Amino acid sequence: MSPQRKINRVVLAYSGGLDTSIAVKWLQEAYNAEVVTFTADLGQGEEIDPAREKALAAGVKPEHVFIEDLREEFARDYIYPMVRANAVYEGLYLLGTSIARPLIAKRLVEIAHETNADAVAHGATGKGNDQVRFELAFAALDPSLHVIAPWREWDLTSRTKLIAYAESRGLQVPKDKRGEAPFSVDANLWHTSSEGKNLEDPSAEAFEDTFQRTLAPQMAPDEAEYIVISFDKGDAVAINGDALSPAALISRLNEIGHGHGIGRLDLVENRFVGMKSRGIYETPGGTILMAAHRGIEQITLDRGAMHLKDELMPKYAKILYEGFWFSPEREMLQAAIDLSQKYVSGDVRLRLFKGSVNVVGRHSPASLYSLEHVTFEEDDVYDQKDAQGFIRLNALRLQLMAARKKRLGENG
Repeated sequence: MSPQRKINRVVLAYSGGLDTSIAVKWLQEAYNAEVVTFTADLGQGEEIDPAREKALAAGVKPEHVFIEDLREEFARDYIYPMVRANAVYEGLYLLGTSIARPLIAKRLVEIAHETNADAVAHGATGKGNDQVRFELAFAALDPSLHVIAPWREWDLTSRTKLIAYAESRGLQVPKDKRGEAPFSVDANLWHTSSEGKNLEDPSAEAFEDTFQRTLAPQMAPDEAEYIVISFDKGDAVAINGDALSPAALISRLNEIGHGHGIGRLDLVENRFVGMKSRGIYETPGGTILMAAHRGIEQITLDRGAMHLKDELMPKYAKILYEGFWFSPEREMLQAAIDLSQKYVSGDVRLRLFKGSVNVVGRHSPASLYSLEHVTFEEDDVYDQKDAQGFIRLNALRLQLMAARKKRLGENG
């Protein structure tokens, strides 16, 4: 496809991999544009410095290669707000890929402003959710920027064509890219996501080598480990009494969870673009943290607030999954969620064992739990006879409906 608009400079979300290296060359040729690359360290667990040399080899000017460590911002401003909401998509998915895209998009727009670029570009394919997430964020942050999605424009529609294009432009092709990769992987501080190729058959069990962040649960220690996570206003601040920054705390929980095989998920999900997809997710630290957050909320949140949060959570998760992080509805929900966390402080004790994580203890100076009220022993604060009138009032409408059925001769 021939571009219709003249682009002078474009900022590309650049991983350093083969596809985005090809995108650099393609943007230079198809748009005759100067390319700026941005590579974000979001805790993917691999060396990202080589991305600089690869970008330079693809013809990017040294001053136009941006590589930034965003792990703390990612954890503090994106993951932690999501944890306060207990956000889970379709009952299982902890939104690891979804939550990373808004931050990458924000920095792309900021770098576009810093470098006087008139366009931004991403390497998401035309079948997935990421193209939506990136482009909705761009629209919210600066709709004047032109958006280029090479996968929706170029004719490099197969791995063979991509490799041929790369070799014809002098780009280095990793040997493992010459065959069909077993699956594609997206990783960050919160999770890893593997999909495609031999995982596309939802009836087939994933091979063990698919998993990168978790020991197989059956190989985990035969003895449980106990840890304590401390919270302040809904945010985790320490493990076993050791104060840690958000990114350091999640990293530590990832290490702990790895050894116990915690956080594996085989999921067939409903993509925003309309199709179902099968993915293998690993979220060891996140699985532990979410369980702990639920645990501290159990004793510090009022019933009404907790139940309202649980009603709002699926909506919040759907907003994140579909790419509306910068929308007014997410900000409105976030304000309500954050207000609910005022008293969510204290310690949660967890038991980790062979793929499972269980809350086994909770303590908070702001606890609403009253032993005097729930004890089976004698107490001076609760008159059990009060329950009789409470039940009668709540049963009244049910009695009236039963009487109507009898009057009309209905059974059941």
